[in-house]
Amino acid sequence: MIDYKLHIPGPVNVSEGAYKALTTPVMGHRSPDFVDLYNQCQPLLQTLFQTQDPVFLSTSSAWGVMEGAVRNLTRKKTLCCTCGAFSDKWIDVVKRCGKSGDALSVEWGQHIDPVELDKRLSTGEYDLVTLVHNETSCGMMNPLKEIMQVLAKYPDVLSVVDSVSSFSVVSIPKDELGIDVLLTGSQKALALPPGLALLSVSSRAFERAKQIEGRGYYFDFIEFLKNHEKGMTPSTPVIPLIHGLLYTLEHIFEEGVQNRFKRHADLNAQVHKWIEAKGFELLPQKKYASKSLSCVKNNLDMDVAGFVKALKEEKKLSIDGGYGKIKGKTFRISNMGNENAETIAFLLSQMDAIIDRFLPS
Repeated sequence: MIDYKLHIPGPVNVSEGAYKALTTPVMGHRSPDFVDLYNQCQPLLQTLFQTQDPVFLSTSSAWGVMEGAVRNLTRKKTLCCTCGAFSDKWIDVVKRCGKSGDALSVEWGQHIDPVELDKRLSTGEYDLVTLVHNETSCGMMNPLKEIMQVLAKYPDVLSVVDSVSSFSVVSIPKDELGIDVLLTGSQKALALPPGLALLSVSSRAFERAKQIEGRGYYFDFIEFLKNHEKGMTPSTPVIPLIHGLLYTLEHIFEEGVQNRFKRHADLNAQVHKWIEAKGFELLPQKKYASKSLSCVKNNLDMDVAGFVKALKEEKKLSIDGGYGKIKGKTFRISNMGNENAETIAFLLSQMDAIIDRFLPS
């Protein structure tokens, strides 16, 4: 039995209302009832994605549609913008799909430089670019607008943007920016259980996909489109999560999308204030710091593992002790989903209550 609250970078806490929505009785996924559920989600999703394109629902993690994007859209070579643990995986995904790819790499915590991207694309080698907008492993948010301005110079290069931990936290105007595939998952800022990926695909990406052989079936964009036009998904969908999605979308629009963006920004600033007051530092430059979570540099040489363990066991609150090669050198605090000023203040007060035990004397 889980007896602690999650403040990790995902999955995040699920509200009682969302859990209740998950218990809505299932229906046949080829029935008019499912078509109605699917179609109720569409205008809300299109508004949130800021797109006129369809938004598909995939019963998978976001990595499934990431791989699918590579299989659907790569003809020549993919350039993977790598800046942390999750974006670093992109190049491995590309090669495991039997495709050709290179990495445009920066150190964890640094952002992708649009100037360097421009230099790489000017070679004409690439026809697909992958980007993680918000890299949770190091708490860094890439300058998406400036990166997409570079891509606009290369009409034959398509873009795939992972917004798994930034979607509904900050504004991502898909059509205005010219993003070809914008994808996210259910378990982070949407505050639903894992298992549902959402993606919106541009018309030029559909045209590219039609020319590609070996797209597979499960993540074939053309199959998604054919079924979408009937209000359905290609394969049996995770119907309870789609009920939860509709509940969540309605909740987001009740709050107001701009209010939601502001709430996340305010909570993020609340955590940053605590970080500075304690003498810690952010890993990324503040200009490029994530609005979803904070990746804190362990510049005070704190016993991170001991602190995280005690917070969970004694205070029933779970934060993250760092990821991959920066585990223990950083710790991460999430403010995404349904958090508010009171819940974040409570978390910080409980951290205050025990932290001195884990700092050097």
